[in-house]
Amino acid sequence: MKITREKWCVIDIGTNSIRMLIAKIKNGEIIYNKKNIEMTRIGEGVDRTKMLSQAAIARSIAALKKLKDEAVKEGVKSINAIATSAVRDALNKDEFIRIAKDKLDLDIRVISGEEEAELGFMGVINGIKKDVKDLLVIDIGGGSTEFIFGNNKGIKYLRSLNVGAVRMTDKHITNDPITDYEIHNLKTDIKNIISEITNKINEFRIVEAAGIGGTVTTLAAISQGLEIYDRDKVHNYELKIEEIRDMIYMFKNLKNSERKKIKGLQPKRADIILAGSIILFEILTALNLKRIRISEFDNLEGFIYKDIRERK
Repeated sequence: MKITREKWCVIDIGTNSIRMLIAKIKNGEIIYNKKNIEMTRIGEGVDRTKMLSQAAIARSIAALKKLKDEAVKEGVKSINAIATSAVRDALNKDEFIRIAKDKLDLDIRVISGEEEAELGFMGVINGIKKDVKDLLVIDIGGGSTEFIFGNNKGIKYLRSLNVGAVRMTDKHITNDPITDYEIHNLKTDIKNIISEITNKINEFRIVEAAGIGGTVTTLAAISQGLEIYDRDKVHNYELKIEEIRDMIYMFKNLKNSERKKIKGLQPKRADIILAGSIILFEILTALNLKRIRISEFDNLEGFIYKDIRERK
């Protein structure tokens, strides 16, 4: 079947940010790729209240309007919008979805953690551009973390856990800088949540892992001291566990205002980067992995590749 759509557009409403991909396709491959991000923290407090706050909804609707206007200027005819962890968990998600439809004529589809994982894996595999032997993809988001193991032929194992950078920050961090007591509770909670999954994954004898999501791409940017984010420098960058450990030590000894000055760290991510980094470090430690490769291709690209496959 011939794919006739000129430009594809996908918006992902995550716990910490809303991201948009505008792409062109030729012969089943993305030949034009433009991404934008708006930090709205829609998941703020959701782990505790199970509700999207009115302020978070307002911020997110404003960001969606900005992104939609940009997509229209780019000549996009149709916009696909998906929502993940925070919206998925919120008791008042229907209110948010209704407002987006009424004010923006935008249809938002809430996807499961398993579908989120599948899309992320598909994005990574297609971004590698070569035959992939068994690979573990780790997607650390604001509200959840997905684990996907497989190769070019398909997925062998996937799970989604409610452990994310925003969720863990809201749950455990109240002091600035963080206290040793909070660090202890944060690490203990993360280890307890991931232990069942990491024990299972260890049965696969993982030798290679790829990371997606704001935490890992930010760590790659910090590692390289990028004053201006550069997707080409982040994609396929390799982070070693020793470097992640050193960055955690730096983050925990700085106040939030001081972390905001770190090159490569977006100021609006400064308060959650510590929790996200510890999640990554504890996962790699539990899996006895010494490094992780960073992918800029994620669930946005995965959504498009899945759509292409289903239309054939």
